[in-house]
Amino acid sequence: MKSFWRIFLVLSIVVLMFSMSFGATYDRSKTLVAGGGLWNTPTNWNPFTPWNATTGTVGLVYETLFTYDPLTDNLRPWLAEKGEWVSDSEYLITLRKGITWVDGNTFDANDVYFTFDISRKYELSYSNIWNYISDVQIVSKYEVKIIFKESRYHEWSYFLYQQPIMPHHVWENMSQSELLETANKYPMGTGMYKYESVGADRMVWVRNDNWWGNSLFGKPGPERIVYMQISGNNVALGMLMKGELDVSNFFIPGVPKIKSFYGLETYYKDAPYMLPENVAILFMDDNKEPMNDSNFRRAVAFAIDTKMIADKVYESQVQPAGPTGLIPIDSWKSYVDTKTETDYGFSFNPAKAKQILAENGYKDINKDGFVETPEGKTISLELIVPNGWTDWMEAAKIMATGLRNVGINVTAKFPDYSVFLSLRQKGGFDMLIDNASSSVSRTPWTYWNWVASNRIYTDEITAGNWGRYENKDLFQKIVDFNFAKDGSAESKKIAAEIEKTLLEDMPSVPLWYNGMWFQASTAYWTNYPTEENPVGYPSTWGGKWQIGGLDMLINLKPVK
Repeated sequence: MKSFWRIFLVLSIVVLMFSMSFGATYDRSKTLVAGGGLWNTPTNWNPFTPWNATTGTVGLVYETLFTYDPLTDNLRPWLAEKGEWVSDSEYLITLRKGITWVDGNTFDANDVYFTFDISRKYELSYSNIWNYISDVQIVSKYEVKIIFKESRYHEWSYFLYQQPIMPHHVWENMSQSELLETANKYPMGTGMYKYESVGADRMVWVRNDNWWGNSLFGKPGPERIVYMQISGNNVALGMLMKGELDVSNFFIPGVPKIKSFYGLETYYKDAPYMLPENVAILFMDDNKEPMNDSNFRRAVAFAIDTKMIADKVYESQVQPAGPTGLIPIDSWKSYVDTKTETDYGFSFNPAKAKQILAENGYKDINKDGFVETPEGKTISLELIVPNGWTDWMEAAKIMATGLRNVGINVTAKFPDYSVFLSLRQKGGFDMLIDNASSSVSRTPWTYWNWVASNRIYTDEITAGNWGRYENKDLFQKIVDFNFAKDGSAESKKIAAEIEKTLLEDMPSVPLWYNGMWFQASTAYWTNYPTEENPVGYPSTWGGKWQIGGLDMLINLKPVK
């Protein structure tokens, strides 16, 4: 208990140290203050460069054809009224009528056509859609048909809620460099919010009271969203405790112990507190000995105590990952083959790890406590995570200790992020932890296409499979899954084969489900998404607003 009250005292001091002064400017009963997805002064609102755009640019301002709620597996028409496969190679999009851009121009098929066609004309972030579509056609003012040369059902369902639609009358006369280099400071969309102002430490969005969705989905509760740049999780916690921050998407240690003192809400009332958002994965360089041996990699999997990491590092705010790595949401867990998981899965079992090593010739020849390779070579490996990522650093230490306990000599190292990034993409590491593109989605194809990406035949890879694991048969199965209709017997069969290969060969090890970090103050707002009130996905990160975040805004209510 002494340690708890010491933490409590420190946090109370933090509360006194940090405060905000905009209360006199904005009516807090009408203003939502959020943080966790803004790390620099906002300078970019360009939907053609979404990785640089200020959070909210996509979702709040520029909208997508569909939205997706991962908690209900609901792919919901948004700008589209409906979308349907009218043949195996044709998808018809019917748009809603009565939608206008903020400047009063009508939203129609020309905007959808432009958004697709410009990526055929110029090399843009989503130009790869032309690898599997052959044409886009305007059928009528509110109908667009997409013609496919390859019907990639899973990839397409993901694209439908990822790609914002842009106004052709604003962008169509720009060159490629203009499209990509403009800051687009006053973004003009169809969405529920508009640009109001920007400061050194904040972005302010104001509600679009003429938003077309008010009558269909409900009017968003907050009149303004003040999105803050906050320097760290301790500052965020202090602001939450004072009621100066309404929604936090930071990882904050200590929340399970103090949430009840300050009326803070998390999605789950008790452990695991947080929804799963992505998968932290251990990658091993498949081109280095002994990581090029699948038996060695399986021994590594049995030596890692992921429950200790979840309990001690994350205070039970996350869950250990299952053997397949598939996040337990409906759209993914329906593809988990339980027999494959039982027959080929793994769990923390040091004795089993030692047994696998011994059976495959890994023995401690020189009696230093660590095994050598079957050929007698010394094994000395490094497990890297970025310096400053304190939770991952502690997890890496636990993992290294567990591996050393079964006789594998591993040391946790913490290079600067730039060094980590270079090693991840160019190779040269032994082991590393990453979760970059393993987020919840409409389909587990996004996970497999990243963790076992076939895009490894370059000097510098950017699409996952950091260990450069090569298995052309597996690569083809992931392609075949993409071509199989969602939920079909064929797709379930292929999924089981993919899972079996990944578990047998173990090119990477799923560790824990990284949390959808969410803490909320009830000082000014209520009706947040919780297990008892599942009214959206509580994320304000860039690219997440259209994945349940908009529903959170619609359902928020001011505290009376």
